[in-house]
Amino acid sequence: MMNKAQEIKTLINGLSPQQVLALIAETYKENIVFSTSFGWEDQVLSQMIFSQNLPIKVFTLETGRMFTETYYVWSRTLETYNKPIHAYFPDKVAVENMLTQKGPSSFYQSVQNRKECCGIRKIEPLNRALQGAKIWITGIRAQQSANREDMDWVEWDEAHQLVKIHPLFYWTLNDVKAYVAQHHIPYNPLHDKGFPSIGCQPCTRAVAEGEDFRAGRWWWEDADKKECGLHS
Repeated sequence: MMNKAQEIKTLINGLSPQQVLALIAETYKENIVFSTSFGWEDQVLSQMIFSQNLPIKVFTLETGRMFTETYYVWSRTLETYNKPIHAYFPDKVAVENMLTQKGPSSFYQSVQNRKECCGIRKIEPLNRALQGAKIWITGIRAQQSANREDMDWVEWDEAHQLVKIHPLFYWTLNDVKAYVAQHHIPYNPLHDKGFPSIGCQPCTRAVAEGEDFRAGRWWWEDADKKECGLHS
């Protein structure tokens, strides 16, 4: 199915992110989803989707460990665009069993435990959110990490059997900030406090000037393990 990704890449090559989203929506109708975690990039794409009234389902993974500021920008986004954002929660029993057996902070103890927590709170809900989708839109940018530089902006996701498109892949952070300012897009106030990448509250910290974009995520682990498995 790599041919499918190449076919779509050829179709949208050279278009702006807004044009990419519009053409994909026109071509594939109701089989497109966009995952938001309410960071800068995702807020840009939400604005592009909602302002064009595109038939793209916007969803988020409600892990139960989000920052208060993330809930704030979620609410502000609903107020601004009056469009639904579908929430996917982790399986209740799986979370209960993990906390009963290992307590609320097991993810600090080992990479295996952290990946177990990500699997329960993110991966399993994501699998449900992607069921039936043919195209998955994300806010990934190449500049975000070394792992992401090696990705392609249109790619075949073998695990989920769909095409992933990253419309902002070649944008810089300054490009993103400029678009947010120009269109008065609500954004997470943690970005102004040194949080370029925002995930679950216990697993995210601010980064110092000059640190890697992903340095604030799972900072107690080796730098080459800075992914939760959503975009493996």
